Amino acid sequence: MSNAVDIRTLVDVSEEPVSRQERKQRTRQALLDTALDLLADRPFATLSLREVAKGAGLVPTAFYRHFATMEELGVALVEEATRTLRGMMRSARTDPDTYQGMISASVATVHQFVRANEDHFRFLTRERYGGGPLARAIAVELRMFSGDLAIDLARFAPLRSWSTEDLHMLADLIVSVMITTTVELLEARPGEDAKITGTAEKRLRLILLGIPHWKTR
Repeated sequence: MSNAVDIRTLVDVSEEPVSRQERKQRTRQALLDTALDLLADRPFATLSLREVAKGAGLVPTAFYRHFATMEELGVALVEEATRTLRGMMRSARTDPDTYQGMISASVATVHQFVRANEDHFRFLTRERYGGGPLARAIAVELRMFSGDLAIDLARFAPLRSWSTEDLHMLADLIVSVMITTTVELLEARPGEDAKITGTAEKRLRLILLGIPHWKTR
């Protein structure tokens, strides 16, 4: 049985009577899910408020009870994927006491989460360089992701004397490998996952091999 975490399963569905706030949250989630379905093979800029509302079973004016603009909905999609992943990645880095343990746990978590939420990550990789509010939101989330990693890296003995700037530089390199791995997983043919994750681990080991030799100039 897979342990993959699908973002959409995080909203509990119950047959019990629900409060007004719960109904509002479910409707908001329906708008997000509908938008993501419509974005399967098209850029966000082509998506209209009217078709998202219709797909969620709402009249267009009801959309504004949940989002002020389409851009706000898009930013919510960005946050929905990246913040859940950030939490999972921090959990994956909590126990390992070695670089190799951190590498293996982190790569496994990325693989699991990308495979469970491919639509979200196709959306993120497509919109990352699209400009506007979505690209800015993605950039902010990546900086936060890198910041989390820099904090966790500082607990390893060889890195405790590193400057904050150097820790963030190392974290940025690691995040870049994870982004590359995500794109490769989304473009992979069946049966290629093991090779992709294996290559990701090698890339990270190569980066970390330079740690003992690094000196800030």
